[in-house]
Amino acid sequence: MINAQYYKRGYVLGAIVVGVALIFIGRLFYLQVIDTSTLDKSEGNALVRQTIYPSRGLIYDRNDSLIVFNQPVYDVMVVVRDMKNMGFDTLAFCNAMQISIEQFEARMQEMCDRSRNRGYSPYTPQLFWGMLSGEDVASVQEHLYQFAGVSIRKRTLRDYKYASAAHIVGSVGEVNRKDLESDSYYTLGDYSGRDGIERQYETLLRGTKGVEVLMRDSKGRIQGSYHNGELDYAPVSGTDLQLTIDIRLQQLAEHLLQGKMGSAVAIEPKTGEVLAMVSAPSWNPHSLVGRQRSKNYAALLNDPHKPLMNRAVQAQYPPGSTFKLIQALVGLQMGAITPSTLYGCNGPASTPIKCTHHHGSPVSLEAAIEQSCNPYFWQEYRDILELHGYGLRNATFRKTYDTWRDHVVSFGFADRFDSDISNQATGSIPRAKTYSKFYGETGWRALTIRSLSIGQGEILVTPLQLANEAACIANGGYYMTPHLVRPLPSMPAIERHNTMVDSAHFGVVQRGMSRVMAHGTGRWYNLPDLQMCGKTGTVQNPHGKDHAIFIGFAPLDDPQIAVAVVVENAGFGATWACPVASLMMEQYLTDSISRPDLLERISQAQLISTTISMQNPKSTNN
Repeated sequence: MINAQYYKRGYVLGAIVVGVALIFIGRLFYLQVIDTSTLDKSEGNALVRQTIYPSRGLIYDRNDSLIVFNQPVYDVMVVVRDMKNMGFDTLAFCNAMQISIEQFEARMQEMCDRSRNRGYSPYTPQLFWGMLSGEDVASVQEHLYQFAGVSIRKRTLRDYKYASAAHIVGSVGEVNRKDLESDSYYTLGDYSGRDGIERQYETLLRGTKGVEVLMRDSKGRIQGSYHNGELDYAPVSGTDLQLTIDIRLQQLAEHLLQGKMGSAVAIEPKTGEVLAMVSAPSWNPHSLVGRQRSKNYAALLNDPHKPLMNRAVQAQYPPGSTFKLIQALVGLQMGAITPSTLYGCNGPASTPIKCTHHHGSPVSLEAAIEQSCNPYFWQEYRDILELHGYGLRNATFRKTYDTWRDHVVSFGFADRFDSDISNQATGSIPRAKTYSKFYGETGWRALTIRSLSIGQGEILVTPLQLANEAACIANGGYYMTPHLVRPLPSMPAIERHNTMVDSAHFGVVQRGMSRVMAHGTGRWYNLPDLQMCGKTGTVQNPHGKDHAIFIGFAPLDDPQIAVAVVVENAGFGATWACPVASLMMEQYLTDSISRPDLLERISQAQLISTTISMQNPKSTNN
């Protein structure tokens, strides 16, 4: 009985020993595997992990001209524990950095705030001040031995060969809280693409960080590489990108639009490659680099002409007379007209829409395009919408309207292109239900929306969509998705989009556009040897002077370039937009300009007062 009692006590004592052992094992597992703070402290005393930043990918134009490259900059790094334990001369450090005590304290507080600096540890180097030039950091580097815990880290920032293409390439700036929370790649003080191509292709351009592990002694002095670099790994440079733009064409277009508000977009029709994309006014991309970025960005943000807005893809305008080409093609496809259909025109006496030109009557389709005859396209539009009558409660009419709209949208209107072109606006081609909601199902007819026949009213398009319209017509019925970067092997192929208009209908419209340049509103800026085709437009603007618009392509027989130009508040499209486009086509097709007087007149015309101080700084333009 007694032996049995002792026997049971043995089990209890054994269980206690096993339990204590399990507690110790669990605690050790927690400290060494789950809670790494003690490991961080011990390693932090002996090891320093230094991030090695990769070189960001370079950016070239379509002809291999380097546009964006890298320049060396320096970061001042601090280890907070060393600063506190080894006696830090704050005043001397601030003098070397050329900052105030208040700036020092504010930065230290921000840096040590774990809610803002996710990777903060007092035992590892933290970014104190970044984006310093060699001259800025020289004083600190000279007295580095006096400042315990301070080191200098070299990295790169963007630099630009040309003072052009700011809206396209975008900029690089310091990451924000959202970036830190959404992507573990970044730590406080890192840089990333903020807009444009830099943002769109950030994961390719940024590369992969490397790490160098160094060993130090009890006094914090670096003793060399830890275990001969066994824990080190080298950075991987970012991927280089080749843009589709021609930088010389881009420069020319920017030069022509200086002192103006507007945009110009050029596309290679067969590929959808954007050859130039200009928004005016613009700025030198170098002004948003380094420590000057915040100040210059604020100036751009507050400029009344809104230079940060990319008008080429974000501004929306009625297309005006350039939309008559779409009306002609849709009318031909839906069977409302044929190439030989004639309509009468009484010039300025015409009703309900008057003509702004004096020409013969009746007028054919080709002649109507050449003369930009408003009455022709109103009557054609009426015949499209009334093709099958109105039906019960306008049901047939509304259905025909939506069929017309579907044909129009197939040219790339009323939507964004699935592309690397960022921040696109959609534009607007109203649906039948929009008018039914406003007028009631039976309260609107063709006459009610007659302004749509000539590209006015509720229709809105972007300059990029206008250039794509020109590319569609040049191609005879299809377009390739407009894009800015030549695809890499890992990227999907550029998609072809067929319009709802048969290719057989495009010849008459192309010939009409050729007549515009040979005999119509574009004749003053035509170069017959280049077989230019185009259509001018003067768009009513309720807020001021009319907008000047032009779309076109060249050459007629083998289109190589399609262009759209918008000059805001400038008046006639033939006066301002057409010469810009004509000079762009000449530059691209011949690599020269034969009309220096025209170039000088257009480029020197000041239609707005420029207020952007950094718009034309010293650059390396060729």
